[in-house]
Amino acid sequence: MSQDLLPPVAPSVTAELVEALSPRLRKRLDAGIAKLAARPVVRDGDTVRIAVDDDTDLELHAPEGAVTSADAIRCGCLLAPDCLHRAAAASAAPVAEDTPDSAPTAPTAEGASQPSDDETAAPAQLAAARTVYDAAAAVLEAGTDGSGAVLQAELLRAAHTARLAGLPRVAVAAVSVVNGVRAARSADPAHRLPDLVEALRTVLGMAHRLPFATGRDLAELCGGVRQPYTPDGSLRLYGLFSEPVLTTTGYAGAVTWTADAEGRLYTVSDVAPGGPGRATGAADRAVRIGDTSLTHRELSRAGLAVSGATVSPTGRLGAGAGVRAVRASGAAWGAEPLDRLWTVPVGAQVARALAGGHGLLFLDVTLAGTVREATGDRLLADCEGRTVRLAVAHDDPALPYRDNLRLLAAARGGRLRVVARLVPGPLPRALLLAAEHPTRAGERVDLGLDRLQHADLPTAPATAVPAPAPPVDEAPLHLLRRRVHQAVSGGRRVLGFPGSGAGDGGRLRRVGLATAAKLLGELGSAAAERSRDAFGRLLPADTGRFAHAWLAAAVYTGEVERALCAAAWGAEAGAGAEAGAGAGAEVVATSR
Repeated sequence: MSQDLLPPVAPSVTAELVEALSPRLRKRLDAGIAKLAARPVVRDGDTVRIAVDDDTDLELHAPEGAVTSADAIRCGCLLAPDCLHRAAAASAAPVAEDTPDSAPTAPTAEGASQPSDDETAAPAQLAAARTVYDAAAAVLEAGTDGSGAVLQAELLRAAHTARLAGLPRVAVAAVSVVNGVRAARSADPAHRLPDLVEALRTVLGMAHRLPFATGRDLAELCGGVRQPYTPDGSLRLYGLFSEPVLTTTGYAGAVTWTADAEGRLYTVSDVAPGGPGRATGAADRAVRIGDTSLTHRELSRAGLAVSGATVSPTGRLGAGAGVRAVRASGAAWGAEPLDRLWTVPVGAQVARALAGGHGLLFLDVTLAGTVREATGDRLLADCEGRTVRLAVAHDDPALPYRDNLRLLAAARGGRLRVVARLVPGPLPRALLLAAEHPTRAGERVDLGLDRLQHADLPTAPATAVPAPAPPVDEAPLHLLRRRVHQAVSGGRRVLGFPGSGAGDGGRLRRVGLATAAKLLGELGSAAAERSRDAFGRLLPADTGRFAHAWLAAAVYTGEVERALCAAAWGAEAGAGAEAGAGAGAEVVATSR
């Protein structure tokens, strides 16, 4: 059974079905999911049918594209409706996005849309934040290896509770953790441990901060379910590139990036439930804006004239009834107005990305071969005198990213203009998205959609053998980062082994990272400490202390890495990164 064939299921539905199981069936849920995954699936209109056995079918009804009630999952077995099959199917399906009608309006910065009974709403939000925090802490305690369907369902229920309490941002963050855990447990090629670490840090951090937040900080934490689109008049846009979208949540499609004459970026997207086939096929579908018949692939090289435009805060173009769009001429990357994107100093681009910008980098690079790292091969490139490590933007074999990177590695010495997405870290790293064609002047390649051939290279490519990663002189922040990541993957018990990380604290202190050493020590102590009762029996672990220690270490690591990233790219960064990040970590560790 492929997850791509199952309709998305609302978080509340999955939580309800899992909660209804008896303790005995809960213990069998993960095995039931694995067994169901081996059964054939048939889609018939809005109904998906799974053959549980030769005589029994399980049906999921999604008339609006998603399963929104427990009654929409029906099983023909003798134990239904209290059977394991319904909960297993819901747990195996993608998590549905909430619709605008299913969530309350979040408060604005001024609190104008707060519920009429503020005193009732505030305790509800605090209780919801506490529930999310506890559920996320339980996932951290178990790690991805131990976070089966039951723990996932508890976090989904907490997410639903948060949404009902007017905390859609917290709810979305909680769901992203569930999706990341599922991707890790299923060995999904799209899974990246750093992304799951960031998702868990985000949800724990938001739930932790909310009881102390007021005013604009509270409004930011609450957020909104849908980004508002505001009128932006007439726009003249020039296509930049298209990239496929393939998420661990069961959504796929394409996003096309465009720019106006001043260099502002706008996107047109087509993302819906689906798998790799939809990610590669969406590029040849017509863009959903106005009456234009341009496909995403065509728009990435052409232009668009839009009247009555509406735009979200992130630059996404709306497709309302009043929007009109017609095809217009495009521009080469080396011609105006697109050329100005590459004239912005790299340091300034990185500073913009670290400050919450779109994250795209427009670079002129000279290819310098490949290097082999623990997480895969990297394409080395010289950019303004610094060595940049370029990686694939997505590991799914259905997308041509990796094959294209291997071919580009054979064009050593070639100079190319590229578009990449910043990867924060102590070394200059980025994900390669698009590039000029190696031999055809004026043409470009969308590296996630177009496939380069050997004939596209300037010379006959030789077999590129990646060299081991050269030693680099960098602050040993990885000693703390490794523990932060290990906790997410293996849970508290991995960090609680006697002698684990012995000597790392001293090494951090010797290079001036005293706060990192302190946080590492507290993380190890929180993982290893177990109290006993009067009879010498081990008491349950203090998940709250461990979660606080981990969150403090994760916050500190992220902030220091941002400062190191800025320094590596030559961007301006605030002074005293260790002290500043340490202060933030102290607040996390000592509050609540």
